[in-house]
Amino acid sequence: MLALNLPQYAAKIMDRNGKNVIFDSIRKQYVALTPEEWVRQNFVNYLIIHKKYPASLMANEVMIKLNGTVKRCDTVLYKRDLSARMIIEYKAPHIEIAQNVFNQIARYNIVLRVDYLIVSNGLKHYCCKMDYANQSYQFLQEIPIYNAL
Repeated sequence: MLALNLPQYAAKIMDRNGKNVIFDSIRKQYVALTPEEWVRQNFVNYLIIHKKYPASLMANEVMIKLNGTVKRCDTVLYKRDLSARMIIEYKAPHIEIAQNVFNQIARYNIVLRVDYLIVSNGLKHYCCKMDYANQSYQFLQEIPIYNAL
């Protein structure tokens, strides 16, 4: 798979019925290895190992209802009280992170109202902190460590 702008890790990849699958440590199962999934697994590993995010407070493919339709957030980080703290949206490395991607994650945030939004295609990562009191947001220079959230 393509080298990403993330620390390398020893991904568990195997062949299942002629297709590559990768182990998802959050869902505790093997899933189809697509370019977007490659980004997700590398990014989740980065958050857990390098930014010290508790894996027990993370979930992948979180279903939400938005305007009568079911949507899936790629990854959600929860607070200890199990309210949502962060939404992370992944794209394949060849997908440019443009306004439509930010619009997508902003729609998810209508439902979850989190403190942080992250978008990554594995090569570029954007993190913003929401400020609901002032109806604004601030892009951060880097993804914060867990204890700084």
